[in-house]
Amino acid sequence: MANENVMMTKMVRGQLARRPIDTSLLNIQITGTTVYFVGVLRAMRDHANIDLREEMNHISTILRQKGIREVVWEVSLRS
Repeated sequence: MANENVMMTKMVRGQLARRPIDTSLLNIQITGTTVYFVGVLRAMRDHANIDLREEMNHISTILRQKGIREVVWEVSLRS
């Protein structure tokens, strides 16, 4: 089970790294097939005009396609 969480965490972090967002103040916790994002989500400096809510929806959709059942966002949005 722990090995599964490590692999799932790597997959989630990999998907986040593909997006124009700053996740340096974001904590990721995985419980079973639920991912919790807690903290601050910001646009990267070069992408200040992106819609962070749209990014959250896009990330949630991708993660659900990868086997995550629920994505919980407990974040503050900052541009």
